[in-house]
Amino acid sequence: MNALKAKAYDLRQDVLDIIVSGGGGHIGGDMSSMEIILTLYSRMNVSPETQNDSNRDRFVLSKGHCVETLYAVLADKGFLDMSEVKARFSKFGSEYIGHPHNTLPGIEMNSGSLGHGLSICVGMALAGKMDQRSYRVYTLMGDGELAEGSVWEGAMAAGHYRLDNLCAVIDRNHLQISGSTEDVMAHRDLHARFAAFDWHVIDVQDGNNIDQLNAAFDEAERIKGQPTLIIANTVKGKGASIMENKASWHHHLPNAEEYASISRELRERKEALLHE
Repeated sequence: MNALKAKAYDLRQDVLDIIVSGGGGHIGGDMSSMEIILTLYSRMNVSPETQNDSNRDRFVLSKGHCVETLYAVLADKGFLDMSEVKARFSKFGSEYIGHPHNTLPGIEMNSGSLGHGLSICVGMALAGKMDQRSYRVYTLMGDGELAEGSVWEGAMAAGHYRLDNLCAVIDRNHLQISGSTEDVMAHRDLHARFAAFDWHVIDVQDGNNIDQLNAAFDEAERIKGQPTLIIANTVKGKGASIMENKASWHHHLPNAEEYASISRELRERKEALLHE
């Protein structure tokens, strides 16, 4: 498992390189969501060979502005070529844009208009039930995204239809572009709010901990008769101290000095994991 944990830091370096190459990106949320997306793709029933299989698992990145992490994980899994991503990200005419684009292998839906991912996944999960398919559906939302009303319409429908093949994850890093989520639009008790919509809710104390995430996804697969929400308490900008828990790094292009500092700390944290 330490190898997967260490890989998260290698892929953070890829994200950093993508953003610097493209001239911008949502680095704070990229870094907070890395372990969530990496863990999911280490367990989902989907691969480059099965991406068109009707029984493949589905993932929609509802917080589509954090696409750089999705690109890094998809490249690691063989869907994309990382050298091409780095060379073409945010360039004129490129498919590698700042939000998921479903002309690219492994991307189910265009996303980035916040609040839509959950409702899309409700439709996918309901279709799976109607067609008697075995696949599971996953989506990742940002906590700032939850101010969108369509999230709650999707949550209500998922509970009503008892979609136990649906698992949503909240990247609960407590920050959004304009500051603290609790100052912008307070969430208070998210566990109780989703439970009121008939969801099974799992709180992950450290959402950047792959062991805790795997335990939560295991539990979600065992739940019958309810959709599952995982509240993953993460650190915005996870991976380097100059970024962590700082709203100013929501969308930030590192300068040369910051790039060197982040890269150095990513290497140090990776080495520490490998020697545990």
